[in-house]
Amino acid sequence: MSPSSSSPCFTLENVSISYGTNVAVRGVYMEIPRGKVTAFIGPSGCGKSTVLRSLNRMNDLIEGCSLKGRVLFENQDLYTRDVDPVEVRRRIGMVFQKPNPFPKSIYENIAFGARINGFRGDMDELVERSLRKAAIWDETKDKLKVSGYSLSGGQQQRLCIARAIAIEPEVILMDEPCSALDPISTLKIEEMMHELKKSYTIVIVTHNMQQAVRVSDMTGFFNVTANPDSDGKVGCLEEFADTEMIFNSPKQKATQDYVTGRFG
Repeated sequence: MSPSSSSPCFTLENVSISYGTNVAVRGVYMEIPRGKVTAFIGPSGCGKSTVLRSLNRMNDLIEGCSLKGRVLFENQDLYTRDVDPVEVRRRIGMVFQKPNPFPKSIYENIAFGARINGFRGDMDELVERSLRKAAIWDETKDKLKVSGYSLSGGQQQRLCIARAIAIEPEVILMDEPCSALDPISTLKIEEMMHELKKSYTIVIVTHNMQQAVRVSDMTGFFNVTANPDSDGKVGCLEEFADTEMIFNSPKQKATQDYVTGRFG
């Protein structure tokens, strides 16, 4: 039975994440809607990338990282013992800050993951469809046998997005996908996000306030606060609402200070 379109894609219930004995982020409650772009913003060290990686269990790959609370995806707890993290990452794709194409041809960058995941259909059609969705088909259609490394940084990032799309996920996570790119490449990726949200739920971490305004429907503002259990600091979710509300009429003073550039 498919989930209701009104039910959230992700629900985080009192999520706290630690690296060893150091608590990175504490007490996060949020409902991330389906078929929208949700942005995580906040100063460095506030836990926004840590929370993003918890949504597809990428933090499992970091030694000593642990999670308390519950992360529900389509009403299923992602952290129960019977859940396969590899399958989680197939359904919830990830695009990283720096483009990381495989040392293969443009074609094989797309085909490789699909093949591993058991794709048995028309590979040429899948490669073209994925590259079209990532808005890079016209730039690559005549050089599919050329190395992915031959592309510019912005093109490589769109290739990595196409690679994520090719394994047919339901969600695409993006961890500062434009931070290493020039303004023209950034604009192309932002335009692509508006198209992709018709088919996917997207969650993006960004340091760029204008980008959050341009691309997202919802925004979560993470902040750093004093840790009551130690002398250090801990990340927390300060406020989560429609993007327009976060930037124009936030409820928290800290949110107002951050989005108007008073700190961060």
